[in-house]
Amino acid sequence: MTRPSPPELLTLHAVRILGFADTTAVAGRFGLDVAEVGETLGDAEAWGWVTRSTFADLSGWSLTDRGRAENERQLAAELAAAGAGAEVDAVHREFLPLNARLLAACTRWQMRPTPSDALAVNDHADGAWDADVLAELGAIARGLAPLVRRLRDVLTRFADYDTRVDAALRRARTGEHGWVDRSDLDSCHRVWFELHEDLLATLGLDRHAQP
Repeated sequence: MTRPSPPELLTLHAVRILGFADTTAVAGRFGLDVAEVGETLGDAEAWGWVTRSTFADLSGWSLTDRGRAENERQLAAELAAAGAGAEVDAVHREFLPLNARLLAACTRWQMRPTPSDALAVNDHADGAWDADVLAELGAIARGLAPLVRRLRDVLTRFADYDTRVDAALRRARTGEHGWVDRSDLDSCHRVWFELHEDLLATLGLDRHAQP
């Protein structure tokens, strides 16, 4: 049976996987009430788990080292209570080859080598090149869907990653190129990065130690 996560865990976890976000974005990540999330973040700030920063016209929350440790403690306890450690670990191992393919596809989306420049930026003038990359991304998305279903079956918070990737791909196929890799959109790459971070956090793994 799938296990729903408490709002307090989801709030701290949303800050973790988003990296830096304002209260509205933190609440929106898991469909939480904005006012309640604001209160939870205020409490988390008092505990030293999050910090609020402002850069030019941007203001948002990020985890402290203590907050990262607390988030992983909460996630580990949830994983143990759900009895889902083996399944999430197995999904993560099956995810890694898809992750390598996704990163390669995004690189091909960003660059299109020419005879005179191996690092030439892809100007998206070659429709066949872009169509080939989008086809590969579609195949990757189809491979992701059963993994997300397995995660969703044990932890509800994993439910929307496959549908978000599919939605970004639909936009990219209409010619909106940024929906493949832009970080300021809910693009394929951004959603994928969040899922990878979610898996690593849930399993207590270090991203930099991964293959």
